[in-house]
Amino acid sequence: MAYMNTQVKDGAPDEGAAGDGEAWRVRRLVAWRQAGRVLSRLPQDGTLGEQLAALADAGTVTDLDLPADIYGNGVVGELEQRVAGLLGTEAAVFFPTGTMAQQVALRCWAGRTGNATVALHPLAHPEVHEGGALGAVSGLRTVHPTSDPRLPTADEVRDFPEPFGTLMLELPLRDPGFLLPTWEELEAVVAAARERDAVVHFDGARLWECATHFGRALPEIAALADSVYVSFYKSLGGISGAVLAGSASLVEEARVWRHRYGGLPFQQFPAAVAALAGLDRELPKLPSYVAHAKVVAEALTEGFTQAGAGWFRVHPEPPQTHQFQVWLPYGADELTEASVRQAEETGTALFRRWFTPGTGAPGVSFTEVTVTEAGLEWTAQDVRDAVAAFLERVPGKS
Repeated sequence: MAYMNTQVKDGAPDEGAAGDGEAWRVRRLVAWRQAGRVLSRLPQDGTLGEQLAALADAGTVTDLDLPADIYGNGVVGELEQRVAGLLGTEAAVFFPTGTMAQQVALRCWAGRTGNATVALHPLAHPEVHEGGALGAVSGLRTVHPTSDPRLPTADEVRDFPEPFGTLMLELPLRDPGFLLPTWEELEAVVAAARERDAVVHFDGARLWECATHFGRALPEIAALADSVYVSFYKSLGGISGAVLAGSASLVEEARVWRHRYGGLPFQQFPAAVAALAGLDRELPKLPSYVAHAKVVAEALTEGFTQAGAGWFRVHPEPPQTHQFQVWLPYGADELTEASVRQAEETGTALFRRWFTPGTGAPGVSFTEVTVTEAGLEWTAQDVRDAVAAFLERVPGKS
């Protein structure tokens, strides 16, 4: 697939698509919430009351008789210890956002290596979704070992003509399609960075679901890097928040910078409790989601072919996590309208929003498909039938 800057915000895509603004957004949310059959149900689709009730139910994951957290102790400290244990690192520190966690990690490494240059992919989260914060806020400079829609190879890292202090690898690389290297390729890339005396940081916002693809446990994956960031709302259904994990000395330094960046709210127990619930309830299920995403992707291909859709792309096929892309040669507005109408008229929501790529062929749009517990109920025939019903609602589809 050609280089594409997809410009999709994590969990909250840009609202610039055609429609009636807030009324259009509410219509979409209502259609998805009321659909009886969906591939995934996102916590943020729920009402405020529903989300508060879910948080109350999550209280079973910790002792509610303990004092509430103050400036990161209590249940926040419990979460930090839990994640450090899951990843096999010496320590971990909670941040209100992943953007801040990575800003701090990369700034710390710049000071420790004496090199403020970070090598990363041009479609990595800091380059696409953070408003140039690495340079504007942290004084860092970025370089790109490759611009191909994949993570860099060992040769590209080893032969890059400029020195850099940190290699940042986003696992999976979300914008080109939630892409992962093989385990052997990942080991080789890390080794190439080490040959250059660079440290390695994993943007592991979605690291939780990578273990199935790599065939390795989380501690073995995390051990390849000098530091790892993980998110709680992307795969685990949390409210917000992230953790930076690594050596005890790095984490202590990161705590200082977290305060400087304004990342130490007085209380953060709602996010911490929701994160603990996600670790208990969602993390063990992720392998089943990854496995069923392959079933769904194959059935989508069969459904588009049987319906005579013409050109389409399911990417990557098979998926490497429980998320992947679907591409069709129609406008994003028309495809989103067809998705909403299908949910409203049939009670089945196959797709959610569609987007126009930042670069690439005109008249082509893509959507991101996520398979979670709700999607496990779908058979391959269910998917094929839903594809046919969806295409019937696409304007101009003959």
